[in-house]
Amino acid sequence: MEKFVRLTGSACPINQTNVNTDQILPARYLKWTRAMGIGKVLFQDLRFDANGNEKPEFPINRPAWKNAKFVVAARNFGCGSSREAAVYALYDYGVRCVIAPSFGDIFSSNAVQNGLLTAIVTDEEAAELMNGLGQTPELPVTVDLEQQTIVCGNRTYKFTIDPVRRMRLLNGWDDIALTESYRGQIASFKSRDQALRPWAIPVASS
Repeated sequence: MEKFVRLTGSACPINQTNVNTDQILPARYLKWTRAMGIGKVLFQDLRFDANGNEKPEFPINRPAWKNAKFVVAARNFGCGSSREAAVYALYDYGVRCVIAPSFGDIFSSNAVQNGLLTAIVTDEEAAELMNGLGQTPELPVTVDLEQQTIVCGNRTYKFTIDPVRRMRLLNGWDDIALTESYRGQIASFKSRDQALRPWAIPVASS
């Protein structure tokens, strides 16, 4: 998994509460593999009309945000079903961080498993970020996970994230790598337990 330490890029504001996983990736694309380019159908029904034409009013269709590295959204982003493919679609499109006041619990868990940062700010801060980006779409944004800061123009915002998830993203650790990071502690526990409970050690049959 790719590390996330510090990244600068454009940020697309989606000023909508309760953006659910079916809006992020409609269910009819769940059979798509990542090799098929699942990022191409990110926000498919929000981005395109029934004839496949772009909806100019949807933010990510605007030239300044077509290659956005970040999404800034309102409360409860990623609610709804547990589909992990919604995270795949965001990541494969090129989004590396979603900034919002809150997230769906399962979405947040899926995000960290795939290297996508979910940065939590207040409702007021999210609104201010979206307003600033709406006024100046080309404004670069820098997200620093080590410092837990978001810099946009002359403003700096602090964001929160679970400490274990922060550690995993900084190191690029999946579940297996996280477990292996405790190898020394596991070995120490095993040695202590064997000394305290020698009768519990399996005996090889002759």
